[in-house]
Amino acid sequence: MPTETHQAVQSQQIELVSRPEGVPTQDNFQSNTVEIAPIADGEILVRNQWMSVDPYMRGRMQDSDSYVPPFQLDKALDGGCVGEVVESNNDRFAVGDSVLGNLGWREYWKSDGTGVQKLNPELAPLQSYLGALGMTGMTAWVGLKRIAELKPNSTVFVSAASGAVGSMVCQIAKANDCRVIGSAGKQEKIDWLRDKAGVDAVINYHTTDNLTEELGKLAPDGIDVYFDNVGSEHLEAALEHMNDFGCIVCCGMIATYNATDPAAAPHNLFKVITKRLRMQGFIVSDHLEDRKAFVSDMSKLIRDNKITWEETITEGLENAPAAFLGLFDGDNLGKSLVKIS
Repeated sequence: MPTETHQAVQSQQIELVSRPEGVPTQDNFQSNTVEIAPIADGEILVRNQWMSVDPYMRGRMQDSDSYVPPFQLDKALDGGCVGEVVESNNDRFAVGDSVLGNLGWREYWKSDGTGVQKLNPELAPLQSYLGALGMTGMTAWVGLKRIAELKPNSTVFVSAASGAVGSMVCQIAKANDCRVIGSAGKQEKIDWLRDKAGVDAVINYHTTDNLTEELGKLAPDGIDVYFDNVGSEHLEAALEHMNDFGCIVCCGMIATYNATDPAAAPHNLFKVITKRLRMQGFIVSDHLEDRKAFVSDMSKLIRDNKITWEETITEGLENAPAAFLGLFDGDNLGKSLVKIS
């Protein structure tokens, strides 16, 4: 039920103050407090509880053309967030509703409801709508189901396998009766992939002398699907061992996000031709018509205990830049989240 009069609120937000060259640093960010005017007719005021930090945000820090606009200097960044409606002049939303939006990196935001989704807190913990039941899980699902057209008994190689998307890819592939090989860079991540996610084999890319050779040992019969979150040497190794008519799903290339020079690998891209491979990039927002099918499929996997997930939680909005920077040091296991309130 819409409420009557409201007052302005003070809201902390994290702003981008300079564009990174190479690896971002704390100096690229600042905290600022702004005033949010009272909500008008048809609007809601949301207090954020959770926000997501994701590798793709690094690309938005550059002033260049991409599939999403760049972040503006001296303005709050944005990204996936979950919050509570604290004021409402909109019949579709009541005070106390939990909602999913895209205005993270701040305490409060207001909206006319466009693009805001009400959440069911009984289905799963609210923050999972930023992970397994959110764009993270849907990215994994779309990549395997729609891009790779995954078939049972396939051999699937996943880079950054313990990350937010990678960990979902591994488990969806296992739930579809596939053999899964992952890569990770820390022993705790390798242990989790084997013990919790059920991955068949894992490469520690920090300790192996030859990624291509190691992958060949673990995939003697070749790879049918490579889900690429890293690019560079991982892509080169996968190309070497792809089976004819296999599929490479290009989701991310975190190895190159902070590069100041062009990547040296892969040197063997010609194998796309000789092996008649299908190599396709995708953006999950192009597949929003599949959301209902994804939620239905993923919810069943969760109920059947075929999906588990980890969260790396950072407390406090002021620490959001540190959480983001940690993505490039491999600090996170699973989804990296900031708990705001």
